[in-house]
This record gives sequence, C-alpha cells and structure tokens, in this order.
Amino acid sequence: MSIQIIDGKAIADEIKKEIAIEVASMIDKDEKAPHLAAIIVGEDAASQTYVASKEKACKSVGITSSVYKLPASTSEKELLDVVHFLNQDLDVDGYIVQLPLPDHIDEQKILLAINPAKDVDGFHPENAGRMMLGLPAYLPATPFGIMELLKRSKIETAAKHVVVIGRSNIVGTPISVMLSRKAQNANATVTLCHSRTKNLKDITLQADILIAAIGKVGFVTADMVKPGATVIDVGIHRVEDVGKEKGYYLTGDVDYEEVAKKASAITPVPGGIGPMTIVSLLQNTLLASKRVIYS
Repeated sequence: MSIQIIDGKAIADEIKKEIAIEVASMIDKDEKAPHLAAIIVGEDAASQTYVASKEKACKSVGITSSVYKLPASTSEKELLDVVHFLNQDLDVDGYIVQLPLPDHIDEQKILLAINPAKDVDGFHPENAGRMMLGLPAYLPATPFGIMELLKRSKIETAAKHVVVIGRSNIVGTPISVMLSRKAQNANATVTLCHSRTKNLKDITLQADILIAAIGKVGFVTADMVKPGATVIDVGIHRVEDVGKEKGYYLTGDVDYEEVAKKASAITPVPGGIGPMTIVSLLQNTLLASKRVIYS
C-alpha cells in the first residue's frame, strides 16, 4: 500500500506565503502590520521553544511580535495586570498567554480575563461558544491546523468516521466539534474517546480518520488502526537519548514506523501538526487585525 506522508511543514510554508502577501498588501496601503503578543511566565523549556518559534514565524511573514517574559514568582494579580494592559493596548491585535502557568496561578481566571476579540488562541468561553454554534470565531490553533491540513491534503471528511483519542479543551474536544459541524471540509461522524473509554481498540479499528491527542508516547499501535486509515498524530514528546546529537529525539502519540505500514496517510513527528499550530496562530492574528470576527 502506498502511503501519503502529510508534510505539515510544507503546508504551513504555503500558508505563510499567503499571509506574507496579505500583510505586504496592508503595509503598501499604509495600514499597520498585524501585531501578535505573547505572555510567558517562568522557564518552561517547551513553552520557551514554542514562543521562540512563534516569534520567528511572525518575522517571516511581516507580523509584528512582542513577548512579555515574567518570572515564575509572578503573582496572579501581576499577571492579570499585564493581561488588562494588553486588552487595552490598541497596537496589539491579538495575544496569547502561554500555558502551562505556575501552580499558584489560576489558569481559568487568566483565560477568562482575556478580551475575546484578542483571544487568538481561541480558548476564551466566548470563542468556544461561537465555535460550538458555528458562528465566526477564533479557532484553537491546533484543531484549526488539523482542519487546514486535512483540507489542503485533500483528505475527505464528509460521511467519514473520525475517532479522536483525548478530550482536552485545547485539542480533542474542539476538533471533535469542528469535524462534526455542517460545514465545508467537515460533516464527519465523530467518536470522542478518553481514559474511561472501554474497548478502545474496537472503536479505533472503525476509524477512517484517527486523531491521537492523548499525550502518551507511542500510545497508538498498529493493531489499533484500520488498514487504509488516515492517522493524525498531535502528540509531541521529547525523549532522552544520549546517542543523539541533541541528547534527545522527538516522537508522538503514534508508533509511527509500525502504523505507517497500515495507514494510507499519516503525519510525522516532528514536521506534521506542530508547524500547523503556529501558522494557525498567524492566521488568527491576521483576522484579528482586520476586525473580521469582532468588528
């Protein structure tokens, strides 16, 4: 069976070129370039890597980027003060609060304080509710990226059975909603599985499209995958390996080598969903700058 390796980096680069053209057109008209800000609290290595990648991606398409780096000792009130400042800053079109936050800060309280019109991460309940109702909204970056990946890879979703493993508010739950909606590149029948699901393998073997967002290294094995299925691996894990130059390697929630022998299409890790998440954030920032959703 020939397999389609879904190149998220190539698709993200294609989208970035489209964004760069739009931003250049705005600047040519003497309009302000879109501005994306990020707040990062503490020294979490994965968060720092993601924010650095976001800065680099912004620069590549002409979007202004700024980062507010706060120490791990920052109080909840101090963080809320920065959030309120960005809510009022007319120069900033959208911003993200990088998760996770230190344990002493109430994550939900911070997310609720973000102005929904600047919530380019799509985590505020107002954007979640708009998405649920099929209204214009800022979509969470990773599910948005998955939708774009499927569309641009010409993978049919209508009338297909999609099985999602993982029910987080960041990936699993929103992607299950988005794929089940009556909309172009959706119209799927979706089963959402999680840690309490019984007979998981029986369910995953029915999937035409299997989305793994469980957060466990190599969780999806070949015996869980129907021959010819499309497999989307959302997981990304840094595994220590002294034999590697960097001292580690990156892998996902899927046993890639074995599953690839059965799938018709699969996303690699790295180079699959990761680049799409960042480019989706840029797409949301462009929308925010044009006041398309919250006019």
